Parts: sequence; structure tokens; C-alpha cells
Amino acid sequence: MRKVLAVLGTVALMAGIAGCGEKENAAPKADATAKTTVDKALADKVPAAIKADGKISIGVDSTYPPNEYLDADGKTVIGFDVELFNAVAAKLGLKTEWTTSAFDDILPGVQSGKYEAGVSSFTINDERKKNTLMVSYFSAGTQWITAKGNPQKVSPDDACGKKIAVQTGTVQETEDLPKRQAACKAAGKPEIKVSPYQAQADATAAVASGKDDAMLADSPVCVDAVAKTGGKLELQGKIYDSAPYGWVLNKDQQAFAEALRDAHKALVADGTYDTILKKWNVQDGKLPGTSEINPS
Repeated sequence: MRKVLAVLGTVALMAGIAGCGEKENAAPKADATAKTTVDKALADKVPAAIKADGKISIGVDSTYPPNEYLDADGKTVIGFDVELFNAVAAKLGLKTEWTTSAFDDILPGVQSGKYEAGVSSFTINDERKKNTLMVSYFSAGTQWITAKGNPQKVSPDDACGKKIAVQTGTVQETEDLPKRQAACKAAGKPEIKVSPYQAQADATAAVASGKDDAMLADSPVCVDAVAKTGGKLELQGKIYDSAPYGWVLNKDQQAFAEALRDAHKALVADGTYDTILKKWNVQDGKLPGTSEINPS
């Protein structure tokens, strides 16, 4: 219950920063899932244990717009990530059941069997592939954001001594910032003052309010944050370290992973994939090539 209240509070805070009403968090119209038809051959590939109840249980951090976040009702999880996976599930003849979780609790939840899938903008990396199967479906890089005008003169190439906001459990916190921290130390400069937040929206709000000097996050999230905060934020530097996102499954779910991969390919072939990406204005992240399982 405390997590739910925190998420709702974050949504309210971000709406206030944006200077907008409830419609700011509403989903774009025309859900592509409604038009997705079942492919029986693909549906037959889904393991019996997964399709027994007719749905996929999913762990998601619903604080990461436009990828996955709460609709204006404060309950329904929406976003391009959500709509795309809903369409994949529909292609397999399945429904989806989305459960909000802290981002860094989702992978353990998949491994323990609490969730049948983790869908929450997980960048595919070697550490995650050690313990899970990851099915690629999108590509994103890292972007930096500051308050408008960059009052603290933060450079992504030299953030030493600055207060930097980041969501916990992301590759930005676990891989990117530690490298930059080491570079600051080696150069004899002040360390980066890292401010970790459970919810991405809290990190965004901290920068918009001036509490923190800058933040770094996945590129679609940064572009969306700038668009929704009424000119309070601006992008800094170029997108870098582009890598695929992956849907996360338990290590023993090879057949299920293959079904998801092939359903994604079917959505690419019939145009649904492009339709969803364009609808959410994230078409720049279209996956180059085809979906893969634990790609190198």
C-alpha cells in the first residue's frame, strides 16, 4: 500500500510541474491491441503452464513515461511498452495482468515465479542474461537532462561535484555513474553526489525543482519529460550507449521466449509494431534487425 501511495503522489507531483490537468497522463487513443488477431500456430508454442489461466502475469515499474506509467485514473498501467506487450500477448491468444513493483524487485520476482514476465524497459546486458532470458524488442540509449538553461553548468562528460539524480536499479545507476565516479576520482576532482530514487518521476521532479543539478535516464523517458514539464527542463548532450530492451523471463522458459520473439516478428510484419511506436512518438527506437533471445 505504501508503494501505491508513493506512485500516486509522484504522478500528482509531475502533473503539477507540467502545469497540466489529468489529461496530461492519459493514453493516446486507439489501442492497437484491439485489432490484433490470434495466430494459432504461435499460440500453440506457448507452454501449457503459461496459458492455463489465459493470461500472463507481469511485473512493471509504472513510473517511467512514456514507456510504462499510470493513466489518469491512477490505476491502469499504460505506455508504449505496455501496449506493445499487450499486442504480443493478444497475438498469442493471451490476456495480460500488470502488477506495479519497484524496478529492482522485478527481476527477483521473475526468478522466484511471482511474475511470468518482467516488462519494464530492461536494457539487455550480460549481468541480466546470466540469470534470465531476455527477448529484444526496442533500442534506447542514455540521455541527460538539466533545468532549463543548465544553471549549474552540468556536462555529461564532467559531472564531478554535481548532484545527479537517477532511478535505482537502472543501468545508469549500476554501470554508467560508477564509471564516471571513478574518472572523477582518478582526475582528483570532487565525487559525483548521486541521488538515487525508487521512481523515475521523483528523479525528474528533483531536477525540475532544483533539488538536483541533472539526471540521466533512457532516451525516450528524457524526451517525454522535457515535453511534459512546461519548459522547466532541457536535454543535455547526445544519446549514447544505445542498447536493446528485453522482455524478461525465467531462465527455464525457452519455449515461451521463442513464442514472444515470433509474436514480435509477426507484429513487425503486419505493421502493428510501427503503428505503436509512431503513436507514442518513440519510432527512433525501432529495433534494428529482428527480435532475438539473449542477443550478444
